[in-house]
Amino acid sequence: MAATAGGASVLQESRQGQRPNSTAAVLAIGTANPANCLHQDEYPDRYFRVTKSDHLTTLKNQMKRICEKSGVRKRYFHFTEETIAGHPEFLDPALPSLDARLAIAADAVPELAAVAAARAIAEWGRPAADITHLVLSTSSSAQSPGPDLRLADLLGLRPAVQRTLLFFHACFGGSSALRVAKDIAESHRGARVLVAVCEVNSLLSFRPPQEARLDGLVAAALFGDGAGAVIVGAGDPAEPVERPIFYMMSASQATLPGTEDAVSMHLGDGGYDIGLSATALALVRDRIEACLADMVAPLGLTAGGGWNGLFWAVHPGGRAILDSCEAALALEPGKLAASRHVLSEYGTVYGATIVFVLDEIRRRRRNGDQTERDDMLDCEWGVMLGVGPGVTVEMTVLHAAALPSKMN
Repeated sequence: MAATAGGASVLQESRQGQRPNSTAAVLAIGTANPANCLHQDEYPDRYFRVTKSDHLTTLKNQMKRICEKSGVRKRYFHFTEETIAGHPEFLDPALPSLDARLAIAADAVPELAAVAAARAIAEWGRPAADITHLVLSTSSSAQSPGPDLRLADLLGLRPAVQRTLLFFHACFGGSSALRVAKDIAESHRGARVLVAVCEVNSLLSFRPPQEARLDGLVAAALFGDGAGAVIVGAGDPAEPVERPIFYMMSASQATLPGTEDAVSMHLGDGGYDIGLSATALALVRDRIEACLADMVAPLGLTAGGGWNGLFWAVHPGGRAILDSCEAALALEPGKLAASRHVLSEYGTVYGATIVFVLDEIRRRRRNGDQTERDDMLDCEWGVMLGVGPGVTVEMTVLHAAALPSKMN
């Protein structure tokens, strides 16, 4: 795929009449996880013991097989065994537990988000007071004022900071938040946008296993907790953008018709009920390429020669999702290495996971160890992809601001 030459030419033509260099860029990245880390090979035994479900031996063996095939090595959780022991209502579906779950999350979300945001701000190198806009995405809260207000206070942001709160976007929440930040940065001269994505949904969705709900086992085997933060800004010759990592060249969203029940999250008295239909993977495999082709066509990044001329930041909603994307796009082995690594080390952290993937790609691009380099990292152009309930697909074309010098 002649991505660089063709894409650059089309972009130069399409941006005539606009301020030069006004494309939004990722300027800094920070991530954070709770302290409680559990290894995947130990999780089924602990999960069934804590939920007092050891007698369900067939179900327990099924979960062990799911965990073995999940591609996950370890995950981080806000809740602990002590948390569950102190809330017996979390284990009894007949008892309402939503208020207790949300009360814990009310502190956990802004506090964990603040850790990730502080790391991004420190890397950025400017005072927190220079942030003009805050975009927070979470599916782990349901209140107003929301966690964005507490986060702004924890970070010492100005009272005049403009806040945008995205609720319940789930696995595509991070990509959505970055799209909103791109629009803000490109339409407000001098804006510096803090994007924060934080999820502690393992607490909101924790429940005993059910023999009639195998999708509940899949969710229990995949999801973890964490937060990601990104500083986004755009510049011009008078106010050059500082140390860009990735430029966000184009962003779009598409919802696959008739897929409302394929992937879903319902908030009720017992917390989140996560629905994962067996048709979801086929939908992604069959339709993802058409969505991508519609997005990249205006930039001249046609798919005629295949998609291997790009680097890929795909939200790892699970090993099967990555496998489906890889098969649908005929990607070479290693193209999704960053996403698979994040899945292995953190599980699926809902919308925050895409920030972990961007951070991993950035790390690999900067790493001087040849063993850490993938062919994908020599590509200047890439795609950030998030898939979530709806089925909704969030897509962003990225351009790497600077490539490391090649190793001899």
